[in-house]
Order: sequence, then C-alpha cells, then structure tokens
Amino acid sequence: MLRLSNSLKLLDHLSSSSLFSLSCVLRNLVNTLEMKIRYLNSNLLLLVLPLIILLFPTLSLAQDYGEDATKKDTPPPGLARCNGVYMSYSSGGREKLYPRTKNATAQAWSFKATAMIVNTGIEEVKGWEMFVGYNHREIIVSATGAVSSDGDFPYDASNGTTFIGSPNTDLKTSIETAGDYTKISTDIEITGTLFGGRGTATPLPKSIKLVNDGWQCPAATSKGGTMQVCCKRNPKFKAKKKAKTKFTPRRHGDLNIIYDVLQAYTSNYMAQVTIDNDSPLGRLDHWNLTFEWMRGEFIHSLRGAYSAEKNPSECLHSKAGQFYGDLDFSQVATCQKKPIIKDLPAERKEDKLIGMLPYCCKNGTLLPALMDASKSRAIFQLQVYKVPPDQNRTAFFPPQHWKIDGIVNPQYKCGPPVRVDPTGFPDPSGLQATTYAFASWQIICNITKPKPKAARCCVSYSAFYNDSAIPCNTCACGCGDIDTDTCNDNARQLLLPPDSLLVPFENRTLKAKVWAKRKHLAFPKKLPCPDNCGISLNWHVNSDYADGWSARVTVFNWGANAVEDWFAAVDLGKAGLGYENVYSFNGSRIPPKNQTIFFQGLRGMNFLIGLKNGTHPGRDPMVPGKMQSVISFKKHLGSLNIPGGDGFPKRVFFNGEQCELPKFFPKKSSGKRLSGMRLLPLILLVITTFLAITYSF
Repeated sequence: MLRLSNSLKLLDHLSSSSLFSLSCVLRNLVNTLEMKIRYLNSNLLLLVLPLIILLFPTLSLAQDYGEDATKKDTPPPGLARCNGVYMSYSSGGREKLYPRTKNATAQAWSFKATAMIVNTGIEEVKGWEMFVGYNHREIIVSATGAVSSDGDFPYDASNGTTFIGSPNTDLKTSIETAGDYTKISTDIEITGTLFGGRGTATPLPKSIKLVNDGWQCPAATSKGGTMQVCCKRNPKFKAKKKAKTKFTPRRHGDLNIIYDVLQAYTSNYMAQVTIDNDSPLGRLDHWNLTFEWMRGEFIHSLRGAYSAEKNPSECLHSKAGQFYGDLDFSQVATCQKKPIIKDLPAERKEDKLIGMLPYCCKNGTLLPALMDASKSRAIFQLQVYKVPPDQNRTAFFPPQHWKIDGIVNPQYKCGPPVRVDPTGFPDPSGLQATTYAFASWQIICNITKPKPKAARCCVSYSAFYNDSAIPCNTCACGCGDIDTDTCNDNARQLLLPPDSLLVPFENRTLKAKVWAKRKHLAFPKKLPCPDNCGISLNWHVNSDYADGWSARVTVFNWGANAVEDWFAAVDLGKAGLGYENVYSFNGSRIPPKNQTIFFQGLRGMNFLIGLKNGTHPGRDPMVPGKMQSVISFKKHLGSLNIPGGDGFPKRVFFNGEQCELPKFFPKKSSGKRLSGMRLLPLILLVITTFLAITYSF
C-alpha cells in the first residue's frame, strides 16, 4: 500500500495532459485495491479475535486510565491529616534462620521493614533523627536512605537505635519545594535479624519518635502491621539561638573526630583528621584508628601519624595499581582498604618529613582536658589518591566504619561520618582572617559500658568493721584463656583476709583455705576462677563518725607494663557531695553534679609501676605496683548510712575504663559481734570485783 500511495503522489505531479486520463485510471485501481485489503484485514481480525480471547482470558483490550496507580499512590490517612512530621514503620515478611531451635525465644529470623519520615509542616527539619524502639533483640544489618547514629552496621539495636539521613539529612517543606517528595521525605528500607515471636509476621517495635530538640510525639498507633505517629512542635520549647548552618549542626560526643579536606586536586586531595577528647573521664593510650575506604582510594603519604602495615604489593594488584601505572608504590604510606593508623612517638615530633604538626606525636596518648588540655587533642594529615570515576576536584568521599581503641581504655562506639559546615582555621599568613576547608565531616564516638565479664579493671571492698575483704568478681575481666575445668567461672568469690589482696591470685589459695576454716566459711572443692584484670582498686571504708567519714583507695597494677599519667574517678552518689580532701593524690569533683571524685598522682608521682619480683624470688610472690591515699568526707546530709552502702562507690573508672564492682558489701553484723566480744572481759572484771568486795564483808 505504501508503494502504491507513493506512485499515486508521483502521478499527481505529472503535468502532461497526455497522461491525465492514465492517472485517473490508476487512481481508481489503487482505491479499489485499498478497499479490498481493508475488507480482508477486517475479516481476518474477526476470525482471530475469538481465538485470542480463549487463549488469554485475562487480557483486557480496554483503555487503562491509571485507576490502580492512583489508588497505589494515595497517601495514608495519617499522613494527610498530619501537620508536622509524619513517621511510619511497616513490617514486611520474615524467614527462619539457622540454626533451627525448639526454643521460640532463641530462634533467629531475618526480617525486612520500611520506615518513612515526611515533613508535612511549614518549618524545615534540620538533621532529622528518628528513634525506633526495638524490643526483640534486633540486629540491623543494612538500611538504605539512612544510617544509625549509634554505630556502623551490623548494629545491635536491642535497646533501640536512632536513624539519621544519609544522604538526605534535612527535610525541607512542601511549600518551598513545590511538593518535591524527594526533598521533604525519606524512605528507609531496613534489613536485619530478630529473635523470638511466632508466625511469619514481623513484630513491630515498641515506639517510633522524632528525637530532635523541640519536638514532641504522642504514642504511635498500630494497625495491620504498620505503626504511625505525627510529631508536632512543642509550643513551650525555647530553642537556643544557634548560627544557621548549611549542613547538619555539629554534635557533642565523648570523642569528636573531624575529617577536613584542606587541598583539592583532580586525582587526589589532602585531608586533616582532628581527634578531640571531650569526655571528663575519657582517655586513650597508644590509640589505633581504623576506617574503610569505599571507592578504591589509598593513602599516599602521612604526616603526624603512620600506618601499622605497609605492603606495596597490595597497591600493584588493585584498581589504583592499574590506573597509576607509573607511580612508585614502594613510597606509598599504605594501600590497605582498612588501614590501621597510629600516633607518632614524641621523638619524631620535629621530623621534617612526617612530623612538624601541632598536637601530634604524643605516642597515642589522649587525656581529659581536666587533666591536661594540651594532651586532649591529636592531629594528623593524609594525602589521599582517588581512582576513576572520581577524577575531579569536587569528588570527596570520606572513609566509613571508623573505630578507635587503646590499652586499658574505655570502649568507644563510633557513628558514621556526617557532613557539617566547613571548619575554619586561622589564616597561615598571620593576618586576622579565617580560611575554610573545602568540606568537613564529623564522626562522633561515645564510650560504651562494658558487658559483664568484659571489663579491663575491677574493684574489691573492705571495711574497718569487718575483718574479711571482698575480692574482685570471678572472671571480672573475662575467662577466655582460663581452663574452666580447673576452676568455676560462675562461682561467687571467696572472702579473704585483707592482706591477701596484696599478692597475685595464684598465691591466695592457702590463705583462703585457712581463712575459711578460721571463720567457719564454706570452702568448695572447685575454687572460683581469677578476675584476670590488669588493674584493680581496693575501696576500704576507714572510719565512720557522726559528722564525717573516710575511705582509703589503693590502686594495683598487675600487668608487666607501667602506667604513666594515670587517673581514677569514683562516683559516690549523694555521699560524694561531702568530699573534703584526698591526701596523697590530686583530687577534685567533676561538675555539674559534683558526686564523682576525680584523682590522679601528684606531679612526679603519677607513674604506676608494673608487677615485679619479690625480695626473694624463689619463695616470695610477685609484688604489684601500687599507690594509696586516704579520702575524707563530711556528713552534711545527715542521712548517710555508710555501712549500708552509701560509703561504697556506684561506679569506678580507671583511665576512663569503667571497672566491675562487687555485687555485695561488707556486713556490719560481724563488727557488732566483735564489739560484744571486746566488752566481755570488762564485764567479767566488774563481776569479779563485785564478788570480791561482797565476800570481803
């Protein structure tokens, strides 16, 4: 038909009169052929149509006007009625995981869920934070559209977790974006593991709420596997005036890490890492910092720090080795995807190649500012080389999965890098000007409470009114390397004579056996395992008077290495308010509650030596390093019960690490019996004197 039509058009352009009659004849012939073809196609369609209907009964030839799509995109009723911040959490299916167990509460399940947060109000929400109160021992494995502010995935969310936006950290209003849903909302696809429950439905969390300052959320409502809540501004909340920021406002944490990009080139950039110890009880010794590159980057050079491992072959066989074919990788700092960064020793501070940075080169020591402000910060710089497709001056991707630890220090849990406003620095020219980084990210690390039997220090108790000492808990610092066939790792510790606390655990057995026999105490065949702590503290209640009381604290070092610039802190609750003085240490109270006593060695006496041989190594036990001081208190409250527990710590810290405390106190009942026994000779003397006088008359 196409060819006939084209021929017809050609004939229409013929201007010769001799061909006019031929053109008319051909036109009639073409029209006749077109009518026959249409008739044939119509009959053919009528014959084939019933066959199509029989073979495909669900096929509809009607026009689809998108009614189903309209229904699918209809917002939930709660969202339409909310004037504030709308949040929802919808559970998906779950599958049983291995190992399969008959105990329903111990059975592990994989689950999927979807969380949503939408700004339906008239105010932009900066740095939104959505708390999900999980209660089935959930472990969050991954989440799209957000990260956990509490730590990297997989994260143990048994006590809930707070999601923050990544990359969409702020929620703009519908008014200023003309209803752009991608800018006013975030959908979070969550995958994880939970324990317990029945059936295939995923149990919902206890609560969801917006935890940003100035917002209040009612209890969430649940229906059909979905819970939702509408949070609104608290009209009584008075926000502190803060400078407006383009990115997420900077937050406060125990350890504050800033990743600043100082110089930018097409294929590389120079970054500076600043670590600030903002906790009054936080500390790191010989810190090790690790993170993970996500886009094939590598560290070409370091200043103020060094990499623990340097293997050039890792560079050659990587994507970087293919791209930088002419680069001498033997001079590269490290090509590891997860490098381990260490602080330089003090003697390399003036090294022109790798030193010469302020706050660097302290051998990995980070002290509280309360102790020494000059040692509460660490800085190092790194030259980062990039690989395609990031070969441009504006492509910056900070490393992820930050971790930091030290020796006999608190355990830190670090969150993800969060983009913040660029850091300002004094202009290097000396002029009164400020130079800003190209880009900055903040990583917040917070101290975590050690799990049972996982501490690094422990505490023992003793008192003047009881002649038995309570040693550290069994396996207070773990029993991983102990043969539990020879000792009981779950037994309660045995009462001991106070002098036995001065010798190592393996030298206490005979003393414990004699003491149990003398005091008529049970002595098991399988003795408790040791505490296995490198550091222990003994808290001894020294006196108790009507207007005051005192205690004696002794710090023991059972390790081979000495501890320099040590400090300890004791939280005594309300009894700490009566702190008066510590006599052999430097002591002070930590504001704002003033219930925690902070003390450290005097200048020139802050060196706690390690374990050493006794006077006669052949027969004498080894001697720990120890330091001791008496602390005095006033009883200004009047209601303190020192033997009842007020005279013993609620928490004890050594070098920032929370120590494990005994589960009971020395009893005063034995002290009362002792007082009665001391009165017995006097009573007998009075009776004898009375009888002698009577008989004399």
